[in-house]
Amino acid sequence: MKKENGHLMENGFQGKREKFEEKDKLENEDEEVECFTPPDGGFRAWLILVGSFLCNGILFGVINSYSVIQDKLYLDLKENNVTEASSKAALVGSLAMGSTFLLSAVSGILTDLIGVRPTCFIGGAVATSGLLISSFYTHNINALYFTYGIMYGIGCALAYTPSLAILGHYFKRYMGIVNGVVTTGSSIFTMAMPHIIGYFLDVSLLSGTLQILAVICSLVMICSLSFKPLIKSKKRVELMSNGSVFKNKKYLSWAIIIAISLCGYFVPYVHMSTFVKENFDENADGKLPIIFIGMSSGLGRLIFGYIADRKGVSRIFLQQISFIIIGTSSILLPFTKNHFNLLLTLTFIMGIFDGCFVALLGPIAFDICGHNGATQAIGFLLALSSIPLTIGPYVAGILYDHLGNYELALRLAGIPPIIGGIVMFIVGKFQSREENLDEEISGKDYLDVNSKNARLNESIGEDEKIC
Repeated sequence: MKKENGHLMENGFQGKREKFEEKDKLENEDEEVECFTPPDGGFRAWLILVGSFLCNGILFGVINSYSVIQDKLYLDLKENNVTEASSKAALVGSLAMGSTFLLSAVSGILTDLIGVRPTCFIGGAVATSGLLISSFYTHNINALYFTYGIMYGIGCALAYTPSLAILGHYFKRYMGIVNGVVTTGSSIFTMAMPHIIGYFLDVSLLSGTLQILAVICSLVMICSLSFKPLIKSKKRVELMSNGSVFKNKKYLSWAIIIAISLCGYFVPYVHMSTFVKENFDENADGKLPIIFIGMSSGLGRLIFGYIADRKGVSRIFLQQISFIIIGTSSILLPFTKNHFNLLLTLTFIMGIFDGCFVALLGPIAFDICGHNGATQAIGFLLALSSIPLTIGPYVAGILYDHLGNYELALRLAGIPPIIGGIVMFIVGKFQSREENLDEEISGKDYLDVNSKNARLNESIGEDEKIC
């Protein structure tokens, strides 16, 4: 009996020892991540910058240019006497955007689990397949809900989050401007895609256009091959749920306000082409306002990316201002009727501050959650935003079907960003007494560790010195 008890005690001690060893290993991994300094340059870094730029451009260039496809789809449904044609056509694009954001949380987990490169490659493959299959079901709106709406959205989600997360492996000092350059990709492609889609819709059917888009989308898989991470992914259960992100009050309040603000964000992108056709003469080009948004958004991402890297600049405050201006511009859109130049001016302004909002998502996530939590912080933020992004354009389509105009829809779309921008003051000033106390404690611990490390470094060789 004693032998058995001794054996049990030995097993118990062994289990505890293994548990402590595993804990030490995880703590060492965390220290490695904290000590890691991105190179902020080099051939691989610039290659990844180009790859991320193309991924963002292709994926969101297609989504942001959906207005041109939506207009064609709406006319086809109307010709076939389909009821509520506007809302049904809009729902296809809404599902694509909503699925992209909803599945971004899964993308963040998958990125940490199997790696940046495989996740992005799989995403590119799924998105390409979604567009290709959609080309065979252009007359079946229910099929398009799945193939274009959900399937393409899933592919975008899996490819988009890794394309942002990989930047933190290679850049730190210039994180704002790098994110600005990368996210400019979607702006440049948003300027080009309406022309590409419009051209192919003129010379071929919708099916042929979708096949061309599938070929373009396949480039995402090629870009993903360059995404070699520099920080090892920690495959552990805690990482699957990343509890530290949800315990971060500042992150939670910021993410919730962002989600609320996005209720009307995607409405102009989906309905702009039809809005122009209904409110301006036949000489007005419905693609031009979307091109203006894309052009100025790219400019805004570069400008505010640069500004955000300056000392003393609050990135959250910049986002707050951008939401208020985007919301105000959306409310003013119905007043541009028969004044096309005014419409272009408003869309240009919207684009500038859209660029500010998009360019700062990644940097703010890294600011609030650090390297360990940034990937999933971005993913969960986008997932939280998926519902308002999906509902907004669909509700706008329903209002148009019943009222015959977009006046109420556009005005309602501008209210949530204004409210979100005002409420975001809470995030900018959010610093509880407990957080201040934690900072004081962390500072003392840091000094204690530094003094111990200094004494230890005196007794060992130069090559063995610790971080």
